[in-house]
Amino acid sequence: MESSGFWRRTPAFTPSKIHVEYSGQDITPDTAIRGLSSQRTPSPEPTSRPLTTTSQSPPSDHLSPLSIQSPLSAQSPHKPADPTHEKFHMALGAATIDLALLQKLSWTGIPREYRAITWQLLMGYLPLASTRRAGTLQRKRKEYGDWVRQTFARGEDALDRVLWRQIQVDVPRTSPGSPVFQNPRVQRCLERILYAWAARHPASGYVQGINDLLTPFVYVFLEAECNGDTAALDRADLDAIDDAQMDGVEADSFWSLSKLLDGIQDNYTHAQPGIQRQIVKLKDLVTRVDHTLAAHLQSEGVEFVQFAFRWINCLLMRELRLASIIRMWDTYLAEPNGFAMFHIYVCAAMLLKWSAQLRAMDFQQIMLFLQQPPALQWATEDVELLLSEAYMLKCLYHDAPRHLHKN
Repeated sequence: MESSGFWRRTPAFTPSKIHVEYSGQDITPDTAIRGLSSQRTPSPEPTSRPLTTTSQSPPSDHLSPLSIQSPLSAQSPHKPADPTHEKFHMALGAATIDLALLQKLSWTGIPREYRAITWQLLMGYLPLASTRRAGTLQRKRKEYGDWVRQTFARGEDALDRVLWRQIQVDVPRTSPGSPVFQNPRVQRCLERILYAWAARHPASGYVQGINDLLTPFVYVFLEAECNGDTAALDRADLDAIDDAQMDGVEADSFWSLSKLLDGIQDNYTHAQPGIQRQIVKLKDLVTRVDHTLAAHLQSEGVEFVQFAFRWINCLLMRELRLASIIRMWDTYLAEPNGFAMFHIYVCAAMLLKWSAQLRAMDFQQIMLFLQQPPALQWATEDVELLLSEAYMLKCLYHDAPRHLHKN
């Protein structure tokens, strides 16, 4: 059986409507395709800079009031000139957010100044009704702050030493090329968030990889507090962010991480059954789309678990730049069950992208390639093409019994 050439076609070929035979329904991936034409500038990648260290301390007693950094209050009285910005401006300005509309807008990417509040709304951390938002934010921040102060009041000696030591080992390794995550204030935030989450979820506890999943939230919420000054953020120049603002970032990041992990918690319980199931689904999907590639991997003795485990465990955080991950999460948050189900289609599209190269490699070459795939230099347009291909796979193969069984 010849390898499918579907994914070698250019974005211009992709139809605006697909008639899916197994369901008899018309599916319109317009939102996926429009993302290919948007010309956004990816966030600059951080550069390294030596930093001093500071001692561990819990958040201050005062948590800042509502500091969502709402783009609506920062805008001029005139509507934004850019159509995308104007749509977000109108959607977020409603008394009660239209969630379906916000998801549709977010699929093709969220403008930087709207991203923090949009993520919090899509995660379900903030309520859709604007009148409830300030009270909810203040209550959730206070709940987290009180717990942290009580937990760390007696010092590190009173903590679970094994858990705390593992977190302290992993945090400096988190995004090692980013000055933001080498900043001592940020590292202390990461340590407290990870310890708090593990203590509140004893069934799974802390697992390596969760530290990576925390970084997009922290970066996006810090970016909002910097008023879009990404240059200062990427230099890890956080002097303009006071303790109350940092406490808000920490609390918001904790609750957002909790919301994310609630949907994929099976990935981090004993034996990680969620990841095992997703690897099986990924292998099955790739076999249906590109049997030649799947057969070659099998003939070379390559097991999907050998490369896909990390892809799923860390949600491709080790394979892509942080700016690419943040853009990808815009879409994941807009997709139903995006971090579990849709992520499998993204992994499949990523593997199929390199089908020709992989089929020419032996076992050792394949493993080296998939452990360090050439995706770190991808631009925003490359990520959006990958997301569009994943969407097409989802349209064709999700809940499609006639496609999911061999003849």
